[in-house]
Parts: sequence; C-alpha cells; structure tokens
Amino acid sequence: MKIRIKDGRVIDPASGLDGVQDVFIAAGRIVALGQGPADFHANLEIDARGLVVCPGLVDLSVRLREPGLEYMATLESEMRASAAGGVTSLACPPDTDPPLDEPGLVEMLKFRAKNSPGPRVYPVGALTWKLKGERLTEMGELHEAGCVAFSQTDAPMVDTTVLLRSMEYAYTLGFPLWLRPQDYYLSREGVVHDGVVSARYGLPAIPVPAETVALQTILLLVRETGARVHLCRLSSRAGVEMVRQAKADGLPITCDVGIHHVHLSEMDTADFNANCHMIPPLRSQRDRDALRQALKDGVIDAICSDHAPVDDDAKEKPFQESEPGATGVELLLPLVLKWASETGMPLAQALAKVTARPAGILGVEGGVLAVDGPADLCVFDPQAHWTVSPGTLLSLGKNSPYLGMELQGKVRYAIIDGHLDFRDGH
Repeated sequence: MKIRIKDGRVIDPASGLDGVQDVFIAAGRIVALGQGPADFHANLEIDARGLVVCPGLVDLSVRLREPGLEYMATLESEMRASAAGGVTSLACPPDTDPPLDEPGLVEMLKFRAKNSPGPRVYPVGALTWKLKGERLTEMGELHEAGCVAFSQTDAPMVDTTVLLRSMEYAYTLGFPLWLRPQDYYLSREGVVHDGVVSARYGLPAIPVPAETVALQTILLLVRETGARVHLCRLSSRAGVEMVRQAKADGLPITCDVGIHHVHLSEMDTADFNANCHMIPPLRSQRDRDALRQALKDGVIDAICSDHAPVDDDAKEKPFQESEPGATGVELLLPLVLKWASETGMPLAQALAKVTARPAGILGVEGGVLAVDGPADLCVFDPQAHWTVSPGTLLSLGKNSPYLGMELQGKVRYAIIDGHLDFRDGH
C-alpha cells in the first residue's frame, strides 16, 4: 500500500519538525516528507488540509481484558478503540485472568494481536507468579516470549525482600520494572482520596502517604541496586517532589500519569459517580495542579490513558462497591489537547508526552515521524468538537467520567505499519 497524505500540518516532536507538507508512505515505512520520490504513485491519497499529522500515539497502559476477562471487553474491541484514539502502539498490563506469568500466555496474546487490525501490542509481564508478590516469574523466558517490562500492576508487593530480589534480577538481565507506588496497608479498602470528600461522606480513604511511603521504598532500593524503574500513575504533589529530587540525584527512573488525573480531582467524586472511582484515587485540586505542572517541566515523562474498560453491572453498584477504572484510550488525544490549551503548552511538546517520550520508555521504534521510520501515524482535526457518549465510544467499556461532555480534537485517520487501520465514519 502506497499512501500520500497531502497538505497536513506535519509535527514530529522528536525532531522539532512542524510545518505544512506531504507525507509519503510505502511498504510500512515513511519514504519521503515534502517532495515525493519521482516514481511514487499512491494507491490512496488523504487530504489533510486543516488537519495535524503526527506520530501515532504510544499508550503505556491499555487493558485489553484478555485472556479471561472478556465479559468486560475483548481484544478485538479494544484494539479498534485504540486505533480510533490514534494509538498505534500500546503496552498492556499483566492483570488478566490468568495473569501474564507464563510464556505461552504471552505468545498467544502476541499472536492474536498481530493477526488483528489495530496497534502494535507490547505485553508487560507479571513480576511475580499470579501477581501474588511471593515468587518471581521467569523474566528471561517471558522476555523471549515478547514482554518489554515487568510489573505488579495494581497487585500489592508487601514483601520488600521480594521487591529487592526482583530489582537485583532485573538489573542483571537489563530489564525495566514498572512499579505503581502504593503501600498495601495504607490503602487497603480505600476508595477515595483522604480529603474533603472522604471526611464529608465517611468513605474509606487512601492517603497520600500510601503513595509516598511505597515510593520511598522503591527509590531506596533503586539506589541500592541500580535497577531501571518506571513509576506508573503518580497521583500526588508529594510524590512528584520525591521524583524530582530522585531524578536530580541521577537515579535511573521515569514516570507517567494517567490522563484522568491531569484533569479531575476528588471533587469529581462528590456526586458518587462510580466512573470516577479510580486507583490511584483522584486527589486534591492542589495535587492535580502539581501533576499538570510536573508534566510541563518534564518531571513527569509521559501521559497514558490507563484504559480500564469495565462492564456496566460493576459500575452500577454503590461507589464503594463499584469496580475501579475508567475507559480512556479514545479520549487520550482530546484530553491531552485540552491540557495543552489550558496550560499554554506548545502542541509539539504536548504531543511528545504521548508519542516520542513513551516510545523511549517502552524501548520501541515508534513515536517519531521521520524518513525511513515506521509508518505509524495519527491524523487528527484539532478543531473538531464531539460529545462523549456510549454511542461514540468503540470500547465495550462505556465507563467514562466524561460521558455527556463536549471535547475538542478528533482522530480522522490512524495508519499502522503502512495500513489505514481507522478512518473516521467508517
């Protein structure tokens, strides 16, 4: 397939490219920018006037819900939703049923994903067997099967000896660990931030020290072992400041934040909307503002959707009993644009948080738009307005805090490995 994208505003955050020109694609690669090869004859031309052409989005946390959780969503549905969100590469956490702790499970997931339309899929392997935090998995075998990193996702790691051994082992093999800092004992049974809402309504709370105590342990062990660690889903101002200092000290760490935490706060849980029940919890407005600023100044490296489709029955329960999580992969781009607009962040720098930077964390080829680079592109209309509704979301999970709200920015085309995987309205 040969594709010519005409007259779009081409932005590559990695190189600083930003200007109106054409993009030429053949055999899964970008073959030219601006002027096409003399013998280039396109099978498909895309008129991108008024549209932005950028690298495909790279999402560090998209739950595909397979194997085992197909009642929430299916691999096929969430791959379609991801492409509709302009995501061309994604990492999927290991908290499936069973968890991704066996090479055969990883190989099956990779095979099914490769043979389905949609993004490139990079599994994150379980750090311990069954995610129980007791015995390390065979990381070498899981890496050979296709795992790019290892994580406990939201499962607790109570035994710090196991955490220390995992870092020593990962350092020896050169594998990154993806850890979400949350102390089990300070967070168990909690459902909201320890603040105004929990005090007013008597809901069990997760205090900020649940994050900072765990974060301090992780950082101390990183200093001891030299292990490369990616910190997932920071949620607090105090956590940001700890990461800021650790980076200044030269520790080999990176971090991300979920897109919902960039915009929402504990006050959005005051009406008991279960779609705002998330882990980590939505924290104070002061915490949210600190996350937004940390993104601007580079302390937080990347934004992810933290996509977690949940079936309606699990969200229709009372807030405290509902399943945590929110769908987000189709909202990632417009919510990043919203953050950029509200904070005065240049578009190219904002897009870097969902393209080049997460690709670097993943250690994959995507996230750039350059000659000879992979033909993974997102073409979007930055001015288009649309209303979030169950009907406009392709994900089987309709659990979004933004239902009924109007957002600006709409993906028109997603090209993955040189193939047109999504076209708006088709």
